[in-house]
Amino acid sequence: INSVGLLTQEVTLINFAALFIFMILQPIAGALLDKIGRKPLLFWFGIMGTIFTIPIFLTLQQVKTGMGAFLLMLAGLIIVTGYTSINATVKAEMFPTEIRALGVGLPYGLTVAIFGGTVEYVALYLKKINHENLFFVYVTVVVFISLLVYWRMTDTKHTSKLDH
Repeated sequence: INSVGLLTQEVTLINFAALFIFMILQPIAGALLDKIGRKPLLFWFGIMGTIFTIPIFLTLQQVKTGMGAFLLMLAGLIIVTGYTSINATVKAEMFPTEIRALGVGLPYGLTVAIFGGTVEYVALYLKKINHENLFFVYVTVVVFISLLVYWRMTDTKHTSKLDH
């Protein structure tokens, strides 16, 4: 609405359609978890997110049609599916039962509070001072940092703590 200038009703419909498809993709991508492992899906998110976040956002600024905005939003959501479809399982598999709630809950709560809780304020502030594109860099850097974490971690398909 703020960046592209589409009508609120059109954006609502675009969001609904893209998020509906995103919802359908979750179990499909999650089914890949046991077939190809966790890391390939996480790498998909990390690599594609690092490469395409800025181009998607920059193109979204220029798009003038609802269909263009929908396709760009859907492209972003397809990339994010590599993380969202499996993240809960991967985190749970990393920790033994005795510390699973703390091991999963504390880092999740901190990152959501820090990044999720501030993302709207950061985006709107950067837009207000006419540096909206720095937000795209911010998102890309965070995705790249997650890629470095995935590269260093063991694929929990083979080291799952859920069976212990």
